[in-house]
Amino acid sequence: MERYSRITGKNEREIVLLKAFPCAWGKCAFCDYIADNGRDEAEMVRQNRQVLSRVTGEFGVLEAINSGSCFELPKETLADIKGIVETRGIQRLIFESHWIYRKRLGEMREYFGIPVTYKIGVETFDDEFREKVLNKHADFQTPQEVAAYFDSICLMVGIEGQTREMIRKDISILKQYFRHGTVNVYNNNTTPIRRDEELVRWFMEEYRWLLDDPEVEVLYEITDFGVG
Repeated sequence: MERYSRITGKNEREIVLLKAFPCAWGKCAFCDYIADNGRDEAEMVRQNRQVLSRVTGEFGVLEAINSGSCFELPKETLADIKGIVETRGIQRLIFESHWIYRKRLGEMREYFGIPVTYKIGVETFDDEFREKVLNKHADFQTPQEVAAYFDSICLMVGIEGQTREMIRKDISILKQYFRHGTVNVYNNNTTPIRRDEELVRWFMEEYRWLLDDPEVEVLYEITDFGVG
């Protein structure tokens, strides 16, 4: 598994995939990514330190992701990231967090002392599909609620049961309420959630213009960021 990459072109940055404790929710119907976590803190810290040692600071921006939320990273790993921020001249961090941690986002900003951009996996703003099909456990009702806490959202497209109208609404919300966004084209994995190939073809044609949008990243493969 590749755990370090450089992203050039849109939003240039370095990105690391770190090991963390189990996702606090861990019940999303589409996710088998949570297998990449653990409880052996010393081993996680050791592995993460090796990955972080590759960070050069060349872009001044570092994104750190893990199989859950940044709040599940070991404390020693957070301290190592802070050391990288100070020694490599990192000017902005990018983290991911579940909705359940929304009241704690200021903790990381205070700890690191630099701007932190938070991503959240919304997947869709269709409440019924998000909660009853995807089981996200994110009970917001409006985009404004999410935008009050998070800077960037991750959407998911191309799932059986999803509709074109859902996707149109989600993309419209992304562009209206958020400065940044990631659109993940769903790929089949070990869960029962399946990909809708016809819907994916439609999306890639209908929203091809997103590929040129400087504030939206479209991931056709889950490894398009170079990690995973």
